[in-house]
Amino acid sequence: MAISPHAFPPRMRRPSAEAFVSPKLISETNLVESLLLLTKEISALQPLQFLLRRNSSSLIRKAKLLAILFEELLRGPAANLFSTSAVLCFEEMFIVLQRIKALLEDCSNGSRMWILMQNNSISNNFHELMADLSTLLDIFPAREIGLSEDVEELVWLVRKQCAETKAFVDPDDENLRREVLNLLDRIKKEIVPDQKNLSEIFSRLGIRDSSTCRDEIESLQDEVQNQTDDKSRSDAIALIGLVRYAKCVLFRASTPRAAEIRRRKSSSEIAFPTDFRCPISLDVMRDPVVVATGQTYDRESIRLWIESGHNTCPKTGQTLAHTELITNRALRNLICMWCREQKIPFDATDSKDRRKGVVSNKTALEATRMTASFLVNKLSISQSTDDTNGVVYELRVLAKADSESRACVAEAGAIPLFVRHLGSEHPNLQVNAVTAILNLSILEANKTLIMETEGALNGVVEVLKNGATWEAKANAAATIFSLSGVPSHRKKLGRKTRVVRGLLELAKEGPTFSKRDALAAILNLAADRDGVLRLVEAGVVETTVQLMDGLPEEAVTIVEVVVKRGGLLAIAAAYGGIKKLGGVLREGSDRARESAVAALVTICRKGGADMVAELVGVAGIERVVWEVMGTGTPRGRRKAATLLRILRRWAAGLDGDHYHLTSYSGHSTTTATTTTVVLPG
Repeated sequence: MAISPHAFPPRMRRPSAEAFVSPKLISETNLVESLLLLTKEISALQPLQFLLRRNSSSLIRKAKLLAILFEELLRGPAANLFSTSAVLCFEEMFIVLQRIKALLEDCSNGSRMWILMQNNSISNNFHELMADLSTLLDIFPAREIGLSEDVEELVWLVRKQCAETKAFVDPDDENLRREVLNLLDRIKKEIVPDQKNLSEIFSRLGIRDSSTCRDEIESLQDEVQNQTDDKSRSDAIALIGLVRYAKCVLFRASTPRAAEIRRRKSSSEIAFPTDFRCPISLDVMRDPVVVATGQTYDRESIRLWIESGHNTCPKTGQTLAHTELITNRALRNLICMWCREQKIPFDATDSKDRRKGVVSNKTALEATRMTASFLVNKLSISQSTDDTNGVVYELRVLAKADSESRACVAEAGAIPLFVRHLGSEHPNLQVNAVTAILNLSILEANKTLIMETEGALNGVVEVLKNGATWEAKANAAATIFSLSGVPSHRKKLGRKTRVVRGLLELAKEGPTFSKRDALAAILNLAADRDGVLRLVEAGVVETTVQLMDGLPEEAVTIVEVVVKRGGLLAIAAAYGGIKKLGGVLREGSDRARESAVAALVTICRKGGADMVAELVGVAGIERVVWEVMGTGTPRGRRKAATLLRILRRWAAGLDGDHYHLTSYSGHSTTTATTTTVVLPG
């Protein structure tokens, strides 16, 4: 059976010559059939339109001629009687033709800017492949096989055409490359590019609208992933900055394409893995690390948290036994695989190296500043709602790119302009405005700037309560979560009744993706003791108990934190959730079981005999606790052992000696032989 080149796995970058394997285990006839199939697929490719036209056209023409050779071989009487030397030649030719097809496809689908910058190198690649083909045709035993005179002459013709002495570099391509390099140098020197010159360069590359600019940026982001050295990655990042600037200056600001909207909706429907997002920054973790409590964060985010003077785990509130950060390589590999499947750019290098690659590139930074300044100036001018929406969307995308972009957008004065549109009656404009603020808030320095901007916090809270869409409300909740990463902001947000009630309403009524954002913000507010008080009064325990069926990990984690810090009122409210916690203990994930057992220990210790009796009433509870002791996380096993002791002391009638009532304020405790808890009616 002929081998189809489509059977080879998709590539993230051009493979080396050694990556291709010859088909040694198939019959001679099938080998020739595979060669014919491969040459026809190359022949069907279109020559490159804007760069390397002559080189690509030449290889495609040669493939068409070679297809005639393989058709002749399959028709001939010696189709199954090829000599050993002929078979070896066919095998090597199969490898060369694979490489030709891969090079043509990569040049056709890759970034035009990047191909232009690598013009000389890629021209040499074309020449090397033609030289390899020429060598194989030199040793091809044409007369021995008994080819017809016409086909033998055709082989001689192809061999002669492949025997060029040096690589061909198109003078027009080389001149264009120099122009782009000059443009990048001027940007590096903070000289704003001439718009006419910029337009001409992009037109010659075939980048003529916002859509092709977006495609070009995505291709360049792939190249950033593919490069292994800092210099190449830095060069690709500079080109991204140039294309982003040109997209905004040359073409009308635009909202996402319909395909992008469908993709974004489908990603929320499949439930974006919460374990892949850093609890502090909300971003997909690029360099996940484990802290002393066993929780995982992005290295940069937790480093900033610790350097700010915190000695606790942001998610659990536990004091860190040490500040050593351990790389979570398994999770990083999983995130990388998932992102590539979803076509999300992901750089799996260490954060230190990544920051170096971005920060040291002054061209990219200056291009970003120019882009942000241009868009903010445009936004400040009165224009139609659609045009305003397009500009806000462009700023939203820019603010999502990286820390430098977030700093540039904020420095350009975008935040007050976004605030104006939080109350917009245009749903898409409202979503873009609140999401832009969310993206800016990921940068630590911007959090305070947002909190201090007049109307910003009230505007975000209003969207949280009365946003036009669930997406707007969810992103408002995510903004609250991000801002509450700063302790002083957390206190301020936790004191606002509208914030607390808005988050709880969203957690109860919203779709799954918005519930997650609301619960993440609630968990952050619960890190402050005063915030816990308001959350309990607003009914956080009852709400999270209701959510345990659908979102067990998030809901149980909140219950654990709240009952630990919320005093008697929280303990009393948790009475109705004990059976639900027992269910999570039986069927939940390791993380959910760890939180559930920790919450039950606190409830039983502080709530007294009635609480323990309720837990004992859960069928098979001791067996489930035993399972957690044997298979759970280290912390989960310790908590399970404590819970088992509590259950056995209760069964032995020794409950009166160790149950403590903790006052609601958390400042005093009372010990009693008989504990009574007044439960809500």
